[in-house]
Amino acid sequence: MRPTLHGLRRRAQSRAILAVRRSRFFPQSMIDRLGDDAAYADRRLDARVIVFFPGPPDQLYQLLPWLPTLEAVDAALGVAVVCQDSRVAEAIRERTTVQVVTFARYGALDGVIGRSDVALALYVGHASANFECLRFASLLHAYIGHGDSDKGVSASNQLKAYDAVLAPGQAAVDRIVARLMRFDAERRCIVVGQPTTLSAPPQAAPSPGGRTTVLYAPTWEGAQPSVAYSSVLTHGPRLVEALLADGRYRVLYRPHPLTGVTSGDYAGANAAIRTAVEQAGQDHRVLAATDEPLEASFARADVLVCDVSAVATAWMPSLRPLVVTAPAGGASVSADSGMLARVRRLVPDEAADAPAVLAAELADEGGRAVLEELVAYYLSPYWPDRSAERFVAVCGELVAERDRLRAALVAAGATGT
Repeated sequence: MRPTLHGLRRRAQSRAILAVRRSRFFPQSMIDRLGDDAAYADRRLDARVIVFFPGPPDQLYQLLPWLPTLEAVDAALGVAVVCQDSRVAEAIRERTTVQVVTFARYGALDGVIGRSDVALALYVGHASANFECLRFASLLHAYIGHGDSDKGVSASNQLKAYDAVLAPGQAAVDRIVARLMRFDAERRCIVVGQPTTLSAPPQAAPSPGGRTTVLYAPTWEGAQPSVAYSSVLTHGPRLVEALLADGRYRVLYRPHPLTGVTSGDYAGANAAIRTAVEQAGQDHRVLAATDEPLEASFARADVLVCDVSAVATAWMPSLRPLVVTAPAGGASVSADSGMLARVRRLVPDEAADAPAVLAAELADEGGRAVLEELVAYYLSPYWPDRSAERFVAVCGELVAERDRLRAALVAAGATGT
């Protein structure tokens, strides 16, 4: 049968769309939906555990720190990372031996889950697309997050979507208890430690010229006012300018990968800070998150200036001085579990006084004891030596629990996924 003009036009459009999605110019903030659907038309996953990661390339920072731990889970239970973007899948495959698959269409995932004996799904973020996997009643679902922080999202009502929340420490559990209504934290929160956090970031290497190295690592501006913790616009330019002019400090600037994605003002401030640091020379540097792991940046620094974020928690084991910025205005909502009330906060009006503030923190011998107490509270009794072992064990327990519960439902006549 001869194709119609309409049919030819649709084929041409489909080819053009496919070419754009395969192009290096396709936006990093959008999923390309180029999947392995056809290859899995009648196949199954052998893994008992999947990590559902539907995000685009610019959200890879959420998953990558988990890869060593997931390899340990894979050795015990079998793991597959399920993506919706072929670029994400390729980047993960370059870094791990864990199986990675990409499903462009929801129907492909539905078919594979129906044919497989997957028992547990893990989630590193609160993407709205998580619900494409959360709907499967044949699995248990656990939120593992991508770092513990006192951001309001750490005690989000979205946690109710999951059967379990694998919490880094008692601080995370207490934060959830204090802020969520009608949530049985005792039953659903399981303390596992924080396998992605080092026992102690390496001691800072000596700075050229005997200067003190300051790592300024702000978060992004957020998608709505309640999570707008970033200091890039309110503090950043004046803070960095003052440090560069002082002479006692070497500045390392590590912006969040998403800085500026929702705000041109933040993008402009970020560009200005980058330019100032790069032009200052004298070993001042801009560090991209894609250039090196966070712990490598920590190893370069004597003191950290950051926003309310998981960067602060990850830094605490270094026991080196920590300054956390205070957002301008009152729109942002924190979920402080104790850290923000005990470490030095830097309000916008103090940004130009950063050299003196940091000098005082470096001279404060009591700061180390405060951080020791916070580490014990935020990072659980399993951290640092038993966190990975504990995480694997809890995954195994959840898989076994799912198998018992599922068998009972099937015996009672339940079918489907």
